[in-house]
Amino acid sequence: MAADEFAPAAVVTAAEIARLAGVTRAAVSNWRRRHPDFPRPAAGTATSPLFALKEVQQWLDRQGKGRSTSAEVDLWHALRAQYGDDLLTALGAVGARLLGTAVEQPLAEPAATALTTLSAERGAQALYVDLVERCIASTTRSGGDPMTTLALERIVSAFTRSADDATGASDRAIGTVYDPACGIGTLLLTAVPGAHRYGQELNPATVAIAEFRARLDGRTATLACGDSLRKDAFPDLRADLVVCDPPAGVADWGRDDLLLDPRWELGVPPRSESELAWVQHCYAHTAPGGRALLVLPSSVAYRKAGRRIRAELVRRGLLASVVALPPGLMSSHSLPVHLWILRRPAQGDPALTHIRMIDLSTADPDGIGIGIGMKDRAPTPEQIADVPPVDILDDDVDLSPSRYVTPHHGDYPVEYAALRDRVQSLARGLLDLLPVLPAGPGRIEAAPMGLGDLVRSGLVDLDGTEPTSRTDQLDTDYLRGFLRSAANTRRSTTASGTLRLNASGAQVPQMDIGRQREYGEAFRRLAAFEELLRDAAAVGDRVGALAYDGLTNGALLPPSATSASSGKSESQEAEDQ
Repeated sequence: MAADEFAPAAVVTAAEIARLAGVTRAAVSNWRRRHPDFPRPAAGTATSPLFALKEVQQWLDRQGKGRSTSAEVDLWHALRAQYGDDLLTALGAVGARLLGTAVEQPLAEPAATALTTLSAERGAQALYVDLVERCIASTTRSGGDPMTTLALERIVSAFTRSADDATGASDRAIGTVYDPACGIGTLLLTAVPGAHRYGQELNPATVAIAEFRARLDGRTATLACGDSLRKDAFPDLRADLVVCDPPAGVADWGRDDLLLDPRWELGVPPRSESELAWVQHCYAHTAPGGRALLVLPSSVAYRKAGRRIRAELVRRGLLASVVALPPGLMSSHSLPVHLWILRRPAQGDPALTHIRMIDLSTADPDGIGIGIGMKDRAPTPEQIADVPPVDILDDDVDLSPSRYVTPHHGDYPVEYAALRDRVQSLARGLLDLLPVLPAGPGRIEAAPMGLGDLVRSGLVDLDGTEPTSRTDQLDTDYLRGFLRSAANTRRSTTASGTLRLNASGAQVPQMDIGRQREYGEAFRRLAAFEELLRDAAAVGDRVGALAYDGLTNGALLPPSATSASSGKSESQEAEDQ
């Protein structure tokens, strides 16, 4: 993508930065998290930030990041060639090779040679972290087994560091960390430095990866394989910090076998409330003075079946805070989630006088947790409400932060006028982006190319959120556009209605590169149109809510009232405008 494509606005989105650098959107998110000197947003909204193109290009030049294929990408393709979509087995084989451990399916050439060379250049631990991050991003794109995303890990870690503000606890040394659904160790291994870690996970392959990560990073960890609810591997463990991103919506979680389990201090969880079983399991393993942080679906906060247990959490002063997070943080769905922060009071700890509700549901997911605790990154006062327990203990016991955090608007008329101008600008931009498309013959006379063949030949990279061309003979936007055809969409839609790219069945027409670029330009404009349309929808929601709020609280007046107050008719007002 040429720089002059962005000249009018001189700003780019995160997706456009990824295309400029030839990387995935996940890589750009990682750069924002890892590099303090990455350019700050220059415009846009919290959920759709825009970055100054010149600053981005200068940063990419300093970092030496471009479109040349890295050795790590070549290694990843070698792993995909050997293991296919079984990325967990591939990561297990890499970890075993780095640590000299035997596995059932060891690395073959050329992956083994590439791994040896790269680990010598970059270090085994750094290389393995990057491969794990690539695996998480790839799994998120393909809709595979749920994994804790890097954005979610960053947020949980940030609130782990700042949780004392919510719990009212003094600074206590954290000697033990426990994750009863640790997966590949993403939350368990990043929570706090220096602690001994305990984790349990049902899948042996993910337990092996978590163990390799711990050993390569020099962390001490005791890991077990099994079902934490049905067969608790650490029944006597009481940890200073418990972190958990548990499986959601599991109907058969073992309730019938666990009716008399001592972990249910707040009541036996209903069959439909597996998440509240995990909440009580985590709380049972929290030491006095310790904390537990759980990532839960937002519906757990208000479902009728769980209100009795929620009431007990509030009544006993065990729930310190609930944080509403924006959608897009989970690998298996795009729904918003909540972060619950629990505390187990130690002797002498003061009783909580309030529960802190934090609403970050409209924040930029990539920005939450970057330097949290700093003034420019911490939740603003308008995003926080300290709610007395008595205000929550009604018939619903609704723990949704949005119920208690009231959006703040300083100057309604000024903000409404600015948003209205923004709507007008967006409307013009939408019309400019939508291409004029003349009538065609009704079919495309071109031989089909299989996406699977292009991937196997190394011409297409499937590791990002969307396919990317690795050759100058294949236009990326042309490829992505045709993969959205009705035929490819039908092939990629599962019986449950979930859209997952079917690499083995997807096809695109074979065209010369000039014709590809013509289609690619049209698809690029349509993609930009759709992105701007999403921004327009978000602005529309904001201006609509602001208008309703302002009209009903007296901060704004209807047009007729404005005209009457100025002594002008509506026609005169229109002429003045």
